[in-house]
Amino acid sequence: MNDNAPAAGLPPILGNKHHAAPAVFRPENLMREVRRQRRLPDQPVPEVCILDPDGDIVRALRADGRGQAFPGWACYHTDMLTFDLAGERVGIVGCAVGGAFAVLAAEQMFASGCRLLLSVTSAGRIGADLPEAAFFVLIDRALRDEGTSYHYLPAADPFAHVRPELAEQAARSLVAAGVPILRGAVWTTDAPYRETAEAIASAARQGVLAVEMEAAALYAFAQARDVAVLCLAHVTNRMAQFEGDFEKGEADGSTAALDALAIVLRSWRDRPAVAGS
Repeated sequence: MNDNAPAAGLPPILGNKHHAAPAVFRPENLMREVRRQRRLPDQPVPEVCILDPDGDIVRALRADGRGQAFPGWACYHTDMLTFDLAGERVGIVGCAVGGAFAVLAAEQMFASGCRLLLSVTSAGRIGADLPEAAFFVLIDRALRDEGTSYHYLPAADPFAHVRPELAEQAARSLVAAGVPILRGAVWTTDAPYRETAEAIASAARQGVLAVEMEAAALYAFAQARDVAVLCLAHVTNRMAQFEGDFEKGEADGSTAALDALAIVLRSWRDRPAVAGS
């Protein structure tokens, strides 16, 4: 499809995108106005930031006093906490659910000094013969069944992909540490209550392991902006088809998620030096 073709016969989400053109509305400009209105300091966020769409990690950090409000986070929609992870001060934003919201926060994080963004979200099982207990998927590709990714990348590839070297180093470290993890594809939807049996079966035929709501948008953003984003899915449920579903583990899954994130952070920090990384 011609990237600049008229939208005749196409839904608006696929037409008139002009992916190479600069946007008029820029995150830097929005944050300038937030700082002005709220009298916030102009200070960079930590180099490593985390998205916590479910908010479980943020709630745990607030409950035990580990998380402190970051005064320089210039966002109308979210708050940022900072805390120590694997010997490094990191930033975290909770409850940015869905591709559009997650990418809004990601744009502002990278415009504010972030160099690595990690996202960990809960997910529902799709693939057959998966482990019975909760486990993580290191997402290397995400089926683009949402809207945001199409604003960043053309529609030719139905999947959005992780930066390979980032996934490789994280996967090696997680496996070496004994974290229960699979590596593979997820289905990203922005309509969780329209996960029909037919759609689930179609995703399974495409090799999808789980369904979540952010990875495709975040990976498309990362590819378009040439930034480092890695998404994990904590597979904890069967889409509430059975009573007693959504048992995430200790501290609503935040303990296991933080352990996995610490391992990924160390693997990134210890990576071989590469120009531009």
